Amino acid sequence: MKIDTSPYVQFAKETLGLEFKNIEVLITAFTHRSYVNEHKKTVQEHNERLEFLGDAVLELAVTRYLYSNFEEPEGILTNWRSALVRTESIGAAAVRLDFEKMLRLSRGEKRGSDRARQQILANSFEAVIGAIYLDQGYDTAEKFITDHIVSTLPTILESGSWRDSKSYLQEVAQEKDGQTPIYKVLSEDGPDHDKIFTLGVFIGNQLKGSGSGSSKQAAQQKAAEEALKYYDEMK
Repeated sequence: MKIDTSPYVQFAKETLGLEFKNIEVLITAFTHRSYVNEHKKTVQEHNERLEFLGDAVLELAVTRYLYSNFEEPEGILTNWRSALVRTESIGAAAVRLDFEKMLRLSRGEKRGSDRARQQILANSFEAVIGAIYLDQGYDTAEKFITDHIVSTLPTILESGSWRDSKSYLQEVAQEKDGQTPIYKVLSEDGPDHDKIFTLGVFIGNQLKGSGSGSSKQAAQQKAAEEALKYYDEMK
């Protein structure tokens, strides 16, 4: 059965501002592996190869922008780049562009968790970058990245969210209290394949913040962010 390409042509023109020479590559960028598994007779390709390509283009474009526009040392630029290209940042860009309505997912994935959907959206954003690069060339892909990712840098810098929260908390805690933060697991919920960890960060014997995530490392970062708010309020 031949797919109706018109919604993707319209989306490319109205949302992405592009006219694709090969609209099929954009459709593939929105095609999740689960959809292929559910439609094996009619669909052969999912978006993971495009995601692999788009990830590299995204990193190069962001790196090039930061290198060309700032004189900061390598460590600072690395942290800024990480903040710009992390899952939360590119997933948010996909939400702003309303990518979700274009995704081709299995029935099961459509009912998936919010966390799983955020990852799918982030992956599709990278895949779309890959599709733009293949169809339109590097310069067009770079402009797309500049418009929708690099443009968020002022907000990231103003909020300080580019800093590694654990490292920064350790600096602050040692300066203010002469203590090194200690992280402890408070709870674990959910099945093994979709577990949520909640960790607390203790300064001395006091709980200063807690956070949840799909890994202990992610939960530690959230807990550190909460603890930093405590120190900000003390200023």
